[in-house]
Amino acid sequence: MDLLRQLRHFTVVGEELHFGRAAERLGMAQPPLSQRIRELERELGVELFDRSRRQVRLTPAGAVLLDEARELLAGVTRMRELVARAGRGEYGTLRVGVPPELPGSVLGAVLTEFAALAPEVQLELSEFTTAEQLQLLAGHGLDAGLVHHPLDPAAGLESGPVIEPPLGVVLPRVPPLAGEAASGGDITLAELAGRALVTYPREAAPALYDATLAACRDEGFHPVRVSTARSPEVMLGLVIAGHGVAFSHPAIARKEPRVVWRPLAPRAPLWRLVFAWPARAPHPAVAPLVRAATGILRGHEGGALAASGPVAEPAPRPWNAVYERS
Repeated sequence: MDLLRQLRHFTVVGEELHFGRAAERLGMAQPPLSQRIRELERELGVELFDRSRRQVRLTPAGAVLLDEARELLAGVTRMRELVARAGRGEYGTLRVGVPPELPGSVLGAVLTEFAALAPEVQLELSEFTTAEQLQLLAGHGLDAGLVHHPLDPAAGLESGPVIEPPLGVVLPRVPPLAGEAASGGDITLAELAGRALVTYPREAAPALYDATLAACRDEGFHPVRVSTARSPEVMLGLVIAGHGVAFSHPAIARKEPRVVWRPLAPRAPLWRLVFAWPARAPHPAVAPLVRAATGILRGHEGGALAASGPVAEPAPRPWNAVYERS
């Protein structure tokens, strides 16, 4: 027995209290409608209607069933709507991985933009390195992730447009690099010769780590020591403490007044980013996320991640007198 169909028929009869009008409303003949109500009564083992020549009335059992059937049918309708919307990427939860170095201001802009596109999709964000994200994406532990480009073609992932934010060097705003810091111009890798480097651990993104050090060597920068930091905060701390210079996007340097960011030129390592997601059974909300996030990452704050050029010098603050004092 198709219980849901039987309940729909019963509900109409219960509302009309007239088999003829109910049959007309349902677009069917009265005899089969009466037969289905009888089948439902036999299935439940109770009389649902008190039938007389003059009127049809609900029995106490029929009144209870009418309330329950309405609630059940409304729940089924809501379930169908939610499932259909989830299939279109308009409802549900999207699990997204982001790198630890993604600035909070950029992340906030992405969340706001995506919320406007898909207001009933909850973003479940987690910080992971590129290596960690790729492993999770392969096992469908994430629906999408912002990772370093390029991707392994055999990884079974699809990817969005490549984002190429500007890469520069983070220098302490103190001697002996005060000269470079104050110049405001581009710095070549060769000018960093003899200095140490602070970068992310190789296990976070092995291909990017190797390519970065290879680019340094090719341009005459052989770091005397390589220190690693998993988070931007630790990286900035090591730079301030004189453990080396670091490569980063301008937005990272803006967090700390005791450092300065300068663009690398003419040839610098490439730190490209890309959104990736499982090629098999992708989450339908990935497309609007990639569209929103890519637009933000390519144009946030007029170029905090995407545009090239030096970061403007901050306005003088009380601590400048302390940290810039020779």
